[in-house]
Amino acid sequence: MASSTAAAAAVTSLLPPPVGAERPVPQGRLLFRASRAGSRPLRLNPARHHGLSPAPRAAKAVEAGKADPLNVMIAGAPASGKGTQCELIKAKYGLVHISAGDLLRAEIATGTDNGKQAKEFMEKGQLVPDEIVVNMVKGRLLQPDAQEKGWLLDGYPRSYSQAMALETLGIRPDIFILLDVPDELLVERVVGRRLDPETGKIYHLKYSPPENEEIASRLTQRFDDTEEKVKLRLQTHYQNIESLVSIYEDVIVKVNGNTTVEGVFGEIEKLLTSSLDKKTEMTCR
Repeated sequence: MASSTAAAAAVTSLLPPPVGAERPVPQGRLLFRASRAGSRPLRLNPARHHGLSPAPRAAKAVEAGKADPLNVMIAGAPASGKGTQCELIKAKYGLVHISAGDLLRAEIATGTDNGKQAKEFMEKGQLVPDEIVVNMVKGRLLQPDAQEKGWLLDGYPRSYSQAMALETLGIRPDIFILLDVPDELLVERVVGRRLDPETGKIYHLKYSPPENEEIASRLTQRFDDTEEKVKLRLQTHYQNIESLVSIYEDVIVKVNGNTTVEGVFGEIEKLLTSSLDKKTEMTCR
């Protein structure tokens, strides 16, 4: 718990203040802009088409037991602030946070059947087949805590085949949140990141610089935190999202991530609270 909180705090420290005026929210269908504006041309339904009208903030954590629990998927490009938002969503709504990457590493570490199979592929330098990862995700989603509290599936599925596998198993979210941040800001966030190898703390040369020269002298940069590699990762991210739109078009909602942490979560909170209210209303009918 301490490590996840520290990670969330670290990501939060990397987020810059809002850049300029807040972008207007278009009416009708949402259009993803070209790459220089931070997105790719995708057509998505706006929140109002999902019955997700803004709802007032609740003062206390939302109790999901009165209706079927919330099931949420969330996606965002590298450095979009997704990790921070996942921590806030988990704390507010009590959802079980599930990351396919963390799940894969955990199953390999504990030596489960799925973990052993995945390890064999990884040791050969091969991608882990979708079937193995889907089985891991399915098993975790079907555990009692996720069934009772609801789940927050982080960064998965990433491809059409993965999404279809979940659909075949009857696993579908109530809402799919897509964080939208301009490419140039994502690149700036990633390229400026530095790691203190002694403490594990993450710094940013512009937004969260080291406290003194001693710390600054020992900071390191991840090998893939370069502009060239970040742009390749962004391209892959947009391709992944494009492949998912046809499946989740009726539940996917784009949220402006180019603002403060509180501002982003405020928009997410409205969507999730409205979705939960809608489920409660349907249960009472």
